[in-house]
Amino acid sequence: MRSTKQLIASAAGRRLFALLALVLTGWTASAQITVESRGVQLRWEHSEKGYQLKGLAVKQGGRWLPLPHTSGEYTVLYSAEKPSATEPIPVYDAKGAQIDFPEKKYHYVIPLWKELTSPVQLNTAGEAWHFYPSAARDVHSRAQVFSAENNRAEITAMWMLDTLYSTDVQVRITLKAKADGYFSVATPTLAVYPENSFAWAGIPGYYQSNFIEKDFVKAAVYMQGIPEKPLLVRERAASTLSPFIEGKNRVTMAVIPEPGTGRDPWATNTKTQDAWRLGLSLMNRKGQLSPTLYHPVLGQEGSALKKGETVEFSFRYSLQPANWYTVYKHAINDIYRFPDFLALKETRRSLTDRILAMHQYVISDSTSLWRTEDFNGMKIGAQAYLGGVYGSEKDAMKNSDYGAMWMLASITNDPVLKETRLPFARNFKLQQQTTTGGFFRGAAAGQYYLSKSKRFTEEWGPYVEPIGTTYYVLMDAGNILLFNPADTAMKHVLTAAADRLLGWMGSSGNWQVAYDHATQAPMFREVEDLRPTFYGLLIAYKILKQPKYLAAAKKGADWYIQHAVDKGSFLGVCGDTRFVPDFATGQSVQALLELFELTGQEKYRAAAIKTARFYTTSVYTHPIPDNAVKTVNGVERKDWEISQAGLSFEHGGTFGSANKRGPILLASHAGLFVRMFTITKDSLFLHMARAAALGRDAFVDPATGVASYYWDVMNKGAGPYPHHAWWQIGWITDYLLAEAELRSGGKVKFPRGFITPKVGPHQSYGFAPGMVNGTPAQLMLRQGLLQTDSPYLDYYCAISEKQKKLFFILLNNHHQALRTTVKAHYAAVPVTPANAATDIAVHIKPYGIQVVEINLR
Repeated sequence: MRSTKQLIASAAGRRLFALLALVLTGWTASAQITVESRGVQLRWEHSEKGYQLKGLAVKQGGRWLPLPHTSGEYTVLYSAEKPSATEPIPVYDAKGAQIDFPEKKYHYVIPLWKELTSPVQLNTAGEAWHFYPSAARDVHSRAQVFSAENNRAEITAMWMLDTLYSTDVQVRITLKAKADGYFSVATPTLAVYPENSFAWAGIPGYYQSNFIEKDFVKAAVYMQGIPEKPLLVRERAASTLSPFIEGKNRVTMAVIPEPGTGRDPWATNTKTQDAWRLGLSLMNRKGQLSPTLYHPVLGQEGSALKKGETVEFSFRYSLQPANWYTVYKHAINDIYRFPDFLALKETRRSLTDRILAMHQYVISDSTSLWRTEDFNGMKIGAQAYLGGVYGSEKDAMKNSDYGAMWMLASITNDPVLKETRLPFARNFKLQQQTTTGGFFRGAAAGQYYLSKSKRFTEEWGPYVEPIGTTYYVLMDAGNILLFNPADTAMKHVLTAAADRLLGWMGSSGNWQVAYDHATQAPMFREVEDLRPTFYGLLIAYKILKQPKYLAAAKKGADWYIQHAVDKGSFLGVCGDTRFVPDFATGQSVQALLELFELTGQEKYRAAAIKTARFYTTSVYTHPIPDNAVKTVNGVERKDWEISQAGLSFEHGGTFGSANKRGPILLASHAGLFVRMFTITKDSLFLHMARAAALGRDAFVDPATGVASYYWDVMNKGAGPYPHHAWWQIGWITDYLLAEAELRSGGKVKFPRGFITPKVGPHQSYGFAPGMVNGTPAQLMLRQGLLQTDSPYLDYYCAISEKQKKLFFILLNNHHQALRTTVKAHYAAVPVTPANAATDIAVHIKPYGIQVVEINLR
C-alpha cells in the first residue's frame, strides 16, 4: 500500500505536469537557466549548439559540491525498418578475432548469446540523433521545459525538482513523430565519467564493479567488470530498475524510470516475461560512462510510430552525496515502494504446515521417487532426477540437502527416515568420493549416480570442480558428522576431501574452476574460481580441529576477498549456464561470517556485509505489486500473489535463467538476510527475507506443500526435481529459527550447522541443544502436536527432558496482531505434561513471538 506522503507527492507531480502544459505558450532563448532545490542544482547555458548543462552540483555538508564533465546532451534513436533483437552480428576480442561463444553443448544459453550480440542489445541499431535543446521556457520556480526538433521528430522535455526528495529531478520527455518508423528515447547525459573517476557502477541484476573490462565475455556474460561497450540490457533480469555510478568524489548518480515503464512479467493471463519495454545501460550511445535508460526500446513494443503519433518517457535522476547502496535503496524503498508489499500479503498456509506436509512427501517412495541401488557391494539410496545429466539414460539419482535430511530425522524421530533413508543416503555419500589413488583421490566423483552405467558423474560434463568437493563431500559429510560425530568412516571421507582441497589450492589461496577428468588439465581457464571454495577447509577445521585447515581457509578467503568481493566479480556453480554468477555469491556471505565468528577478524565481517549488499541485487524489487486480478492457468489470482518482487533469481545477467524462467521460489537466503538485519539493522534485508518467504501460496502444490522451483511454472510442485523438497525444508527451518532468534532478542537460539550445497546459504539445525529463555532444549517437531486455524502462525518446538520442560515457539508472520487459540495434542511427545492446558491462548504483536512453556512430569 502507498503511504499518504507518497500519494500526495504523486498527485502533486501530476498537478505540476498539468500546470506546465497549461502555461506553455511560447519559447525563449534565455542565456542561462537554473533550477535548484535543497539538495541539487542544475544550470543550463545557451550556445550555438543549444542548451548545454554547464553546472551540476549537490549539497554536501551545507556546501555545494560541483560535479565535473557535465553535458546535458539528448539522444533519440530512429530506424525506418524494425531492427532485430535476436539475430546476432559478429563481435570481436581485443586482438580482432571473432568471438565464438559458448560451446554448442550449452544449448540453454545459445539463444541468449544471440540476443546479447544482436544490433539492438549491442546498441548499434538505427540512427542516433544527438542534440541539445534549441529552446526553453522557465514556467515555474522549480521546473523548466526544453524543446528540439529535426526532420524525424519533435521533442519536448519537462524537468522539475521533486517535492518530496530534494536530491531527485523528475523528467518527462514527449516525442512526436514527424515520419513513420521506430523510435527510442534515451535519458539525457547529465555528466560523463572518465574511466579513472568512478568508484563503483552497476545495473542491479547485471553489473557491479569498479573497473572497465575489455574482455567482452568476462564483462557481458560473467558480469565481471563493466563492459566497455554501451550494451543495452533488458529489464527482465534487472532486479532493480536503476543504473547508477558512484564517483570517486563520493557522489552517486542514478537514473530511475517511473514505475510502470518496464514490462509486467504476467500482464493479464499469460507469461509476458520476454516483453522488452525498457533498456538499461551504463553508457550512452557514444560509449561514454553515464547511467542511461531507453524507452521504448528500438523495434520493441511501443516504438513503432506513425507520423503525428507520440510517445512519453518519465524518469528521475537521483544525485546524492552518498555511496551507491544508499541511492540503490532509495530506488527500491521510496520510488518502487518495496516495503509496502508485505501489507498486501494474505497467507493461506503456514510455513510450518508446509514442512509437515513435505515430511510426508519425502517419506513416501512414490512422491519422493526414492530409489536404492547396489554399488560396490553396498546399497546406496537417492531420489530419481528427471532433468538433464551428462551421459544419463533417464537413470540419474541425487540427494540434495544432507543437513536437512539428518535434521528432519532428528527433530521428528521418524523411523522411516532413520531406518530407510539415512543409512542408504550415508552409503551414497561414502561411494560418492573418489578413493583410488592419484590426482582425484578424495574429490567428489560427481553430483549424480547413473544406475545403468553404475558410475557417478557431473551434470554438464566429464570434469571435476574443487568446489564440488567442498559441496558434495565436505559440506555433506560435515553435516552428517555434526549429528553422528562417532562415524569414523565419514570422518575418513572428510579428511581425504580436505587434504585433496588443500593439495589443489594454489600458492595464492586460489583454485582452478575445474579439471578435465581424462587429462587432469585445468578447464575454463578464461575465468577464475570466484566461489567460496575455501569454506570446505573451514568445515574441516571445525570437525578435525587441525590448524592447517584453518590457516588454509583464511588464505583462501583472503584471496577471495581481494579478487571477488573487492571487485564485485563472482562465478556460479550451475554448469548448464556455464557458471554465470548465482546463489554461490550468497553462500560466500555466510562462509565469511563464520570465518569472522571463528577468528574475530573484522575484515571477514566487513567482506560479508559488502557481499550481502551485492546479493540483494539478486532479488527483484519490481514491478510494484497490487491487487489487480489476473488469470493463471485458469485460476484468478491477484497480482501480488504471483509477483516477482521479493523473489531471488537462480542467476540473472545476460545468460541467467531469470531471462526466460523468472526468479525461483527456493529462498535459501531468507534466514541469512534475517541475520544480516541483526548485524546491520538495515531493514532492506528483513523486508527481502519476509517478501520471499511469506504469502507465496500461489506457487505451492496444495497436495504436497512443495513449491515450484521456477516462477513461470507457478504451482506445479517439484516437477522433475523431487529432491528440492529437502532444500525447502532446510531453508524454511533456517528462516523460521532466524526470525525466532531475532524476535526474542537472542533468547531463543539454536546452533547452526554447515551450509547446504549449491543453492544458497541456509544451514541445518537439531544436532545439538539450543537455548530457550535460558533453558537448554532440543529442537523438536511432531505431526499433530499443535493445531491452529491461523495460517499466519508458524511454530517450532523444543524439549528439555532434563529440566522437564516443553516449549512452543510461536511466530506471528503477519503485519497485524494475532489473536487465536492453539490446540496441543501431547500424545505426540515422548513425555507426559503436568496438568497442561490443551487450549492455549495466543496473542502476538505484528511479526512478534510468543514462547509457551509447558511443565513435564
